[in-house]
Amino acid sequence: MLDRFAREEMKAIWTTDNRYKIWLEVETLATEAQEDLGVVPKGTAAIIREKADFNIERIDEIERETRHDVIAFLTNVTEYVGDPARFLHQGMTSSDMLDTAFSVQLQQASDLILEGLDKLLEVLERRMLESKNLPCIGRSHGIHAEPMTFGVKLASHYAAFKRAKKRLLLAREEISVCAISGAVGMFSTINPAVEAYVADKLGLTVEPVSTQIIPRDRHAMFFATLGIIACSIENISTEFRHLQRTEVRETEEFFSKGQKGSSAMPHKRNPILTENLTGLARIVRGYVTPALENVTLWHERDISHSSTERMIAPDATITLDFAIHRLIGVVDKLVLYPDTMEKHLNHLRGLPFSHALLLELTQKGMSREDAYKAVQTNAMKTWEDPDKTFLDFLTADENISSHISKAELETLFDMERYTKHSETIINRVLEK
Repeated sequence: MLDRFAREEMKAIWTTDNRYKIWLEVETLATEAQEDLGVVPKGTAAIIREKADFNIERIDEIERETRHDVIAFLTNVTEYVGDPARFLHQGMTSSDMLDTAFSVQLQQASDLILEGLDKLLEVLERRMLESKNLPCIGRSHGIHAEPMTFGVKLASHYAAFKRAKKRLLLAREEISVCAISGAVGMFSTINPAVEAYVADKLGLTVEPVSTQIIPRDRHAMFFATLGIIACSIENISTEFRHLQRTEVRETEEFFSKGQKGSSAMPHKRNPILTENLTGLARIVRGYVTPALENVTLWHERDISHSSTERMIAPDATITLDFAIHRLIGVVDKLVLYPDTMEKHLNHLRGLPFSHALLLELTQKGMSREDAYKAVQTNAMKTWEDPDKTFLDFLTADENISSHISKAELETLFDMERYTKHSETIINRVLEK
């Protein structure tokens, strides 16, 4: 993972040092449980906890010979502990330690991402409330549709990230499992009480059936959840990118003093942050497919998933964590242009109010088909004649005026109709 797109807090979770620290804690806890069961001599775990250490360079040196990372690790720890280290890994197989430690790392990563989501929700809520009554044009198919408020636009994204948090909490629970069941998961060499003890100490739950590994459908759900969060990041980023286009410019990424937009064109102020977020979201989503493919393994265990996870776990979590915090900054400093929003509301000279007219005509006795035809006929004229408003054409149409007076027509162009429930919508997404 490039340091350019990584925060130190998340990077630290995936360092070799942190991984070995967790390995050592799993092994030490298992020894404590074995001691309680009388499998190893009293005092063994205390000696291990006091003396145990590791040296990454030494482990690498041993692994070059053994071609086995767990054996290399245990061999190096033994060099620090001495004879009591023979009771380390008692009755365990490599996956017992590897998968349980991996669960701890995924927990740690989840907690950082959840912290980021909380901060993102906080800043989205603030900007949403600030703009809850700010009118803007809504768009469907990229075309002006009906008026709305910018606060409701943000509320849609707030709700998405609120769902994202809920999903991630479930995904965190899904991967928070411990498996210490020995070869092929049958507890032939280790008591299930060891697994229960380690799980409790690490804040995990026991995997009911671990074969020899934790089932990878759990991890598939986790990475799929990260992928969906990335989709929501891209969704709001794409919205901001569109709104920053020169022809639109209703919002704009904050452009700091001294910032440069283009190496060739000094006038440029480009949406570089949201473009970057769009690209990062693609990376995170790209890791979902390998996680799904890891679900299928040979019999009780193979290691085809191992190399995949060593890459996708740090990369997906580091990238998503960075993206969330970059998005926090974008939303926090997003520049709004209310005057431009108002200009766009008036750009089609009243056409966005066509739906209200259609409904009113049906209330006045017209069939829906005739009402639609009458409204569309005048709407098409408005598209083609930039010198007249929609209301001009409507008041001149006898078919319309025979059903609705000019005064009644004017009430249909009241912005209040479209903004009066803005606060209701926002309050609904803020409900716990």
